[in-house]
Amino acid sequence: MASEMATHLKPNGGAEFEKRHHGKTQSHVAFENTSTSVAASQMRNALNNLCDSVTDPAEKQRFETEMDNFFALFRRYLNDKAKGNEIEWSRIAPPKPEQVVAYQDLPQQESVEFLNKLAVLKLNGGLGTSMGCVGPKSVIEVRDGMSFLDLSVRQIEYLNRTYGVNVPFVLMNSFNTDADTANIIKKYEGHNIDIMTFNQSRYPRVLKDSLLPAPKSANSQISDWYPPGHGDVFESLYNSGILDKLLERGVEIVFLSNADNLGAVVDLKILQHMVDTKAEYIMELTDKTKADVKGGTIIDYEGQARLLEIAQVPKEHVNEFKSIKKFKYFNTNNIWMNLRAVKRIVENNELAMEIIPNGKSIPADKKGEADVSIVQLETAVGAAIRHFNNAHGVNVPRRRFLPVKTCSDLMLVKSDLYTLKHGQLIMDPNRFGPAPLIKLGSDFKKVSSFQSRIPSIPKILELDHLTITGPVNLGRGVTFKG
Repeated sequence: MASEMATHLKPNGGAEFEKRHHGKTQSHVAFENTSTSVAASQMRNALNNLCDSVTDPAEKQRFETEMDNFFALFRRYLNDKAKGNEIEWSRIAPPKPEQVVAYQDLPQQESVEFLNKLAVLKLNGGLGTSMGCVGPKSVIEVRDGMSFLDLSVRQIEYLNRTYGVNVPFVLMNSFNTDADTANIIKKYEGHNIDIMTFNQSRYPRVLKDSLLPAPKSANSQISDWYPPGHGDVFESLYNSGILDKLLERGVEIVFLSNADNLGAVVDLKILQHMVDTKAEYIMELTDKTKADVKGGTIIDYEGQARLLEIAQVPKEHVNEFKSIKKFKYFNTNNIWMNLRAVKRIVENNELAMEIIPNGKSIPADKKGEADVSIVQLETAVGAAIRHFNNAHGVNVPRRRFLPVKTCSDLMLVKSDLYTLKHGQLIMDPNRFGPAPLIKLGSDFKKVSSFQSRIPSIPKILELDHLTITGPVNLGRGVTFKG
């Protein structure tokens, strides 16, 4: 090991460390029990070695900050494990009336003057692998030859043109999507839109048995690293300099959503409500249906609004969690945040979002060896609700949640149920009730098989349920009803 340890991971980083990093001093707090302490110091040494493998000074500083943030997360994970820091079910209650505001009760005026203070942020870290596509998921063609990204750009261009504003479009990429996205967004250069991108963190996967990092050097193979969930948006927005850049432009509010949610369009009523109530954080919720029982929900935890994910629920309470009676809403992951509040929370090191350990296995180094079990420590942006002042939910209409996770969803959004207007999907007013439930079997998992089996999307305006299993091909001019 190199004789000089990376200061940011020394047990006592000294005054210089305090100034450079935003208050990570709790890295040096004594640990409560020995095994936690041993695991932490072994991880720290291993991270030092990773940092020593970076030669370029600017890159090294960026990498050190990233590993430092990872170490803080890892240490919290160990402490949670040692304390058995599980949520206490008896303290959980459905949200209080003031914690969730109904969309129809929002002010009717539309907050046009505040558009100058708004930026739109899309979470663009995901790949299209679950739908059998290579590259970023946001470039999958959704409708009329346009991808998720194209539709978002069209919406914002229309907004800018209609109101004479310049709302910046920000993409949080991951190391999986960054290079491809950089090439793809070149095609928007002549458009009336400012696009900014930044990368979410690249953290080392943790070997389950030894609790050591999977990578042996900073440029280890890509399968040794992972993007740590969208809860990382706060640190990454801050560390990339984009947060300060937006504040300098006069932007105060950011509207964040998943790149694959076609319903997440800028809503001037919610923007007005956010300004009126001086809320630092608003989570859009929508009514749970049988299809959404696994979605995270807003709860009241000892007087505080919090997000509860299914992964945090003790096994014996999972059915209660899924109940539509007790927990009526789920999180759409459309989130409105005050940027000054984000800056304050990151700089004061207040973020302590619930950690979701995600177990996976990766192929072994050598052929013939068993797969290696690893753990990814992830956080969700919705879990940060408890760190913001006057944070609450708004119960929005279902049209604001139109995600495309599978080819079943793709069939829905390509159908005659919707028309495209300025990049936005509008449901046919003749449709009565919610969208139909479509379940396509494994023969339709990949976009390529979906396209070859269903070359022409059937008419489904009067459809309620459709299940297709087996290698079925649909002809042209098909109509489904009932």
